[in-house]
Amino acid sequence: MIKVEHLSKKFGNLTVLKDINIEIQKGEIISIIGPSGTGKSTFLRCLNLLEMPSSGKIIIDEIDILDKNSDVPKIRQKMGMVFQSFNLFNHLSVLDNLTIGQIKLLKRKKEEAEKKAKKLLKMVGLAEKAESYVEELSGGQKQRVAIARCLSMDPEIILFDEPTSALDPTMVSEVLSVIRRLAKEGMTMAIVTHEMDFARDVSKRVFYMDEGLIYEEGSPQQIFENPQREKTKAFIHRIRSFNYHIDSPDYDLYAMHAEIEHFCEKHVLSKNMIFNVLLVVEELLEIYKSLSKILEVNLTLSYSEKRDNMEIIFESSGEEGNMLNKINQDVIGLIIIKNITENIEYCRENDKNKLNMFMKRG
Repeated sequence: MIKVEHLSKKFGNLTVLKDINIEIQKGEIISIIGPSGTGKSTFLRCLNLLEMPSSGKIIIDEIDILDKNSDVPKIRQKMGMVFQSFNLFNHLSVLDNLTIGQIKLLKRKKEEAEKKAKKLLKMVGLAEKAESYVEELSGGQKQRVAIARCLSMDPEIILFDEPTSALDPTMVSEVLSVIRRLAKEGMTMAIVTHEMDFARDVSKRVFYMDEGLIYEEGSPQQIFENPQREKTKAFIHRIRSFNYHIDSPDYDLYAMHAEIEHFCEKHVLSKNMIFNVLLVVEELLEIYKSLSKILEVNLTLSYSEKRDNMEIIFESSGEEGNMLNKINQDVIGLIIIKNITENIEYCRENDKNKLNMFMKRG
């Protein structure tokens, strides 16, 4: 359905996309992942000519849309796009946001456009918001309206550019649920996303982009479980791990808590699990401070989908020995740690004491 050959894009002397060559079949769901600044959004914008490529071909249903003789507006009608910033008309009602394009561009009668709009609002769970104005909606509701508006134009392909990045974590799932429904109905989609569990669950293929290239592509299982190339391996490891270094007794506890919570929420861990992780970390730090005059700690959280558990790695300086064996076993903090964790392992590595604690996902 989409074929891209030798696509490149430059902004002045900056090359953002380099020789992209891909094919997307009808009904495929492609997730595009990778670090920020690697050209993911620019790639999507080139596909529907919101950005004009510097060179290459983009073939939609066997028609090169970069050919000067192509009817670009007609071809572009096949391809809808959902942006991270919603791009809704704030001065219009939700219903009018869904009908204006149908009436002006598709030349539908108002009654027909409204009928379709209401059907789509019902599909995305917002039928009762038809007469509301955009400013009255939550972020998640706005994005669902944006998806419904896109669908109102009868696209054959939908491009999603970070559809959940502007949302609070509590609103992400409602938007992803709508996209999952579209996937089940066979809609062709290319999705730039940082929601890795979602990408793994919904995609037929995953493109990993780095430095303006499709650096590696494959099935979700291959990319997330057995990536073949070094940069992909480094990225996948990074998104599954959280690292925090403490070298002062005046460290910012609240900042650390916020970063841990964000990491746990990205892996859709329960509130109870997040609370337990924070509790274990805090109690470990209190025990360490009671035993050592120097505060130097490396904290790593590592989540494993395969084992379905969270590993807390606590590396500390000081004399050799498991600090949990150096304190009174009746200390409440130690009791809490032992009750919450399933297994605790100790070793000495590189002149550091290393505790590995395992917690089942809750």
